[in-house]
Amino acid sequence: MHRRALIASLVLSAAAPSAALASAPKKDEKKKGGGLSFIQIPTLTATIIRRTGGRGVVTVESGVDIADDKLREYAEKAVPRLRSAFNGFLQSYVQGLSPGSPPNADYLARELQRQTDAVLKKPGAKLLLGSILMN
Repeated sequence: MHRRALIASLVLSAAAPSAALASAPKKDEKKKGGGLSFIQIPTLTATIIRRTGGRGVVTVESGVDIADDKLREYAEKAVPRLRSAFNGFLQSYVQGLSPGSPPNADYLARELQRQTDAVLKKPGAKLLLGSILMN
């Protein structure tokens, strides 16, 4: 009987420091995915027509890098509007592509940058494209 109590107390005492360390806030905690000035935009998708005539999907990963603190704070609140503007442009752009042709990454970057400046109402944010996938 004493042996069970001893084992239970050893297990609890071993787990107590690790639980305290896990709940303690980490120093120098950085935001994942691009640093403190980067805002990740949720994945953008648009429907395309494949060469075979079936439907496919274009997926674009993007984000906005903003050095100005006030503009970044405004942009964090405007992420739904940014995403809506990006999705609207992307959908209309890919509908104009001929079936099976890939999107032009340079054109996408330039036009999404224009959308970013229009939504944020001033320049200062740099749009970054992560990947463009066609399925």
